[in-house]
Amino acid sequence: MRFEGTKDYVATEDLKIAVNAAVTLQRPLLVKGEPGTGKTVLAIEIGKALGAPLIEWHIKSTTKAHQGLYEYDAVMRLRDSQLGDPRATDIRNYIKRGKLWEAFVADERPVLLIDEIDKADIEFPNDLLQELDRMEFYVYELNETVKAVKRPVVIITSNNEKELPDAFLRRCFFHFIRFPDEATMKDIIEVHFPGVKQRLISEALKVFYDLRKVPGLKKKPSTSELLDWLKLLVTDDVDPETLRNKDPNKLIPPLHGALLKNEADVQLFERLAFLAKREQRGG
Repeated sequence: MRFEGTKDYVATEDLKIAVNAAVTLQRPLLVKGEPGTGKTVLAIEIGKALGAPLIEWHIKSTTKAHQGLYEYDAVMRLRDSQLGDPRATDIRNYIKRGKLWEAFVADERPVLLIDEIDKADIEFPNDLLQELDRMEFYVYELNETVKAVKRPVVIITSNNEKELPDAFLRRCFFHFIRFPDEATMKDIIEVHFPGVKQRLISEALKVFYDLRKVPGLKKKPSTSELLDWLKLLVTDDVDPETLRNKDPNKLIPPLHGALLKNEADVQLFERLAFLAKREQRGG
């Protein structure tokens, strides 16, 4: 079964090709792109499209690779043993399965999402090389090898916060999600807000893309932030003419808190408004 996008997810042609190539090659799909471009949601939608269960492993700065395999709680076992708990006689009671273990023993072929892998330590990807390549790992405490019953579809996301090791990259099929152009963005909006006035969408997109082009912006607004902003515009029934207003006093778009996420960017727009106002007076 091929991935062709879903009714809730607008996939570009090159993204469809990348997903299907990774599935065919049985290699992890490494997806990079700006935050908010739908990398995490992609795994969810692939699961829906393939009719596969989704197993999510969200990586933090403190996450270690072995946690994806399993964790053995020797301290708890010792404590239970001292208290005479009969559970202490079976070591299996103190082994917690990780997300890779869950994926390997799933009855149906799952989609395994390893989300934001670049948040972890630089050695994290290398520590998973063999397990993702061979689809198996050894559990020393049980003297057993856990091997994938059905090879999962592995989706790995990265926000490019740090470089990933070459050895890891060689084992992945890579795709960079480019920021959607205006035509693709209209398709995405139609999925989330069917029937919204085209004039409002048109004016909102002009403001949005102009805002992204402003030099010195610390954080460019993303697709998810545009959708939040549009929801507010629709809820408040904002007139499209308000968005077109070129009054220097109103250079910052209405409800801009959905688009601008730090004070430095708000201050930048306030300075631009001040300069535009002064220029207008000078003219």
